[in-house]
Amino acid sequence: MNIKFLGAAREVTGSKHLITTDSNKRILLDCGMFQGKGLETDGMNRELGFEPESIDHIILTHAHIDHAGLIPYMYKRGFRGSVVCTNATRDLCAIMLADSGFIQEHDTFTFNKRRAKKGLPLVTPIYTQQDAVACMNQFIGVPYDMNFRIHDNIKVRFTSTGHMLGSGVANIQIIEKGQIKRIAYTGDIGRPVDAILAPPVAFPQSDILITESTYGDRLHNNNEEAEKELLSVLVETCLHKRGKLIIPAFSVGRTQEIVYALNKFFNEGKLPRVDIFVDSPLAVNATSVFRVHTECFNEEFQHLLQSDEDPFGFKNLIYITKVEDSKRLNDHKEPCVIISASGMMEAGRVKHHLANNISDPKNTILAVGYCSPATLGARILSGVPEVSIFGTIYPVKADIRKIESFSGHADYREMIQFLSCQEKSAIEKSFIVHGEYETQKKYISELQKEGYKNIEIPAKGQEYSIL
Repeated sequence: MNIKFLGAAREVTGSKHLITTDSNKRILLDCGMFQGKGLETDGMNRELGFEPESIDHIILTHAHIDHAGLIPYMYKRGFRGSVVCTNATRDLCAIMLADSGFIQEHDTFTFNKRRAKKGLPLVTPIYTQQDAVACMNQFIGVPYDMNFRIHDNIKVRFTSTGHMLGSGVANIQIIEKGQIKRIAYTGDIGRPVDAILAPPVAFPQSDILITESTYGDRLHNNNEEAEKELLSVLVETCLHKRGKLIIPAFSVGRTQEIVYALNKFFNEGKLPRVDIFVDSPLAVNATSVFRVHTECFNEEFQHLLQSDEDPFGFKNLIYITKVEDSKRLNDHKEPCVIISASGMMEAGRVKHHLANNISDPKNTILAVGYCSPATLGARILSGVPEVSIFGTIYPVKADIRKIESFSGHADYREMIQFLSCQEKSAIEKSFIVHGEYETQKKYISELQKEGYKNIEIPAKGQEYSIL
């Protein structure tokens, strides 16, 4: 059999890795969108590198768009195989992919208005909301730790990575010529201590290991320090400067974690009396999914549910779904907190909030997760004096802050600790994906210090034979 790396190869988006067995079964590990490369992104997403109808199965590690976002496009192009994932991942995909389809339609409509004025031909969205709804018929949700047979000689088992609700290592067993080949694809790895989710768990021994490297060159502070810093920034911005705190956060995961931290401050009497707005329809729906999948929560959070019926809701917290209510926040003169997607500041309502608030020194823009180098978020964090948002140049005068410890990605020590369940000598080859190339090289040096050998950093399109 062989494996071909088609995305998240020496970069952090577009996760797609294609396994082709000797019997010509074709299994795609994740099917993510490329993000944050401007006009180049559209072409990269449309050119998959294979014919969708040729894929028998997609094994999906989690629901983030850079891992799942092209499944509706696959369906639109003729894919009718199965999408195998955990139950929570399936439920999140039902809302996240539909939201992504809506964004494709909306962005294309806006883009076409500009093209029409210039007499240029119109373009079509990569996929629509209808495509996203239809593709859910292909999804099969399975519990953690269940050996699920997708073919006579192929089984998959998910073990939790603690990265987001429902995320899991895809542990795959393939029997060929009477021999078993064990492939472990970690997807994204979470942190050992999370405010909400249960910690990552040990996964079965692999012969072939495919693993991420997003934070392969840095270390995080602990969550308690992150929460203290969040409260400090909130007090400084809203009480001392009388400004607005804008928190770009992914609708699934980071938003719930930030809301939960604010809920704790409220219960402890530490939260200033300012309005907290969660301006994201997706975040509202995702929070409902969180409430259902208690099997993904850590013991402390499950215990809290016995005394606090809704850790994602408290006085002064306002969830916004309607566009007109979102627009009214532009005229909100009082100090407040606005949590809005997307976390990399590339799309969604947060771009409007940035445009309306980034030039006022009273305000603060607080990043709470990873921003890919080519994104608007990365440009803002780099300290540039001005940025283009919706084609208009805005001076950056707001305070720009970052708290990396809220990230759902483990740092390099935490990743190495997660991998320690593997017998190093039994791993025939390791592939490092989902990371910037310079970061990956530094991460490999740390892995080698721990005794890992035969490590590769595949380039996009590179193919390897697995004997």
